[in-house]
Amino acid sequence: MANSPQAKKRARQNAARYAVNKMRRSKIRTELRKVEEAIASGDKDAAAAALKAAQPELMRGVTKGVYHKNTAARKMSRLAARVKAIA
Repeated sequence: MANSPQAKKRARQNAARYAVNKMRRSKIRTELRKVEEAIASGDKDAAAAALKAAQPELMRGVTKGVYHKNTAARKMSRLAARVKAIA
């Protein structure tokens, strides 16, 4: 357990950041799941709309430090290609 006041404060801050990041990650995963479901259903319009809604959430995760920039870019690229490939 933390002994010094600085370490105690750090532990509190880490717990708070963990909760916020967990919420952000969950929100992003939900948006990505919506895109996946739309792709699986074969509805191109719904998939495109879901992708358009997911992109800002994913990029917000990058600016907030939840995801690495290249990870988010890779996810968006792969999803966009799959949406585009729907007949």
